Amino acid sequence: MIQGLDCVSLRVASPADAVATYASLLGQGPLVPPGRTTLQVANARVEFVARNAGTDEGLAGLAFAVDDLAKAKHLLERRAMRVLLADADRPGSGPLHVATDSTHGVPISLIEGAPKAVATVSASGAAAVSGLDHIVIRTPDPERSVGLYAGRLGLSLRLDRSEPSWGARLLFFRCGDLVIEVAHDLKAGAGDGPDTLWGLSWRVPDIAAAHARLENAGVGVSEIRLGRRPGTKVFTVRGHTCGVPTIMVGPATSPAT
Repeated sequence: MIQGLDCVSLRVASPADAVATYASLLGQGPLVPPGRTTLQVANARVEFVARNAGTDEGLAGLAFAVDDLAKAKHLLERRAMRVLLADADRPGSGPLHVATDSTHGVPISLIEGAPKAVATVSASGAAAVSGLDHIVIRTPDPERSVGLYAGRLGLSLRLDRSEPSWGARLLFFRCGDLVIEVAHDLKAGAGDGPDTLWGLSWRVPDIAAAHARLENAGVGVSEIRLGRRPGTKVFTVRGHTCGVPTIMVGPATSPAT
């Protein structure tokens, strides 16, 4: 049913300012045309929406690509999910919204059509972001998440690992060429509260070059460290993220070696 991720939405104070901030963060070239409220990386679109008064900046929702909205609606309803077509009279004309009481609090929409895969304009070569690597969701109930993302939405569960040294149980669901990562705090135990869209991991070809680019631009970054995935290194981005916990991940060895 789901072909891949179409879009991740961010809730921000000013969409125009956030686009410019993220274009710099991702290492993209000058924005054309001006005034836009979306950015495109190789495997996903990033959309910026104005936050309501009294709400914080952060991740606002996910939109997955499907080949047929009407069929997706029928299948999800058979799987006991409450869904609503944006335009019930024109079933192929707009997104399908899944009720958050069916997704444990995570705003999820479905959009008809193949997910976009494009070459982006980069001002920074190997130091620029080449794509979205994974999206992090926090859950109080990992078994419930398996039922939702693997069972009802049909994503492939590729990893289920509890690691006491991290204090977490991690579930990796494959979605196109990126991963939906669901994290559970082992010390907190199981609960029945809502899930939370939490963070993003961006893929870079050269981790050292990306680190230097952001540091030279005055963006706060951590030291480079070994990633949890074998063969990777990562660093944390501490600014220019509009309230979204963010890391950059790349190969442990430089492309030149």
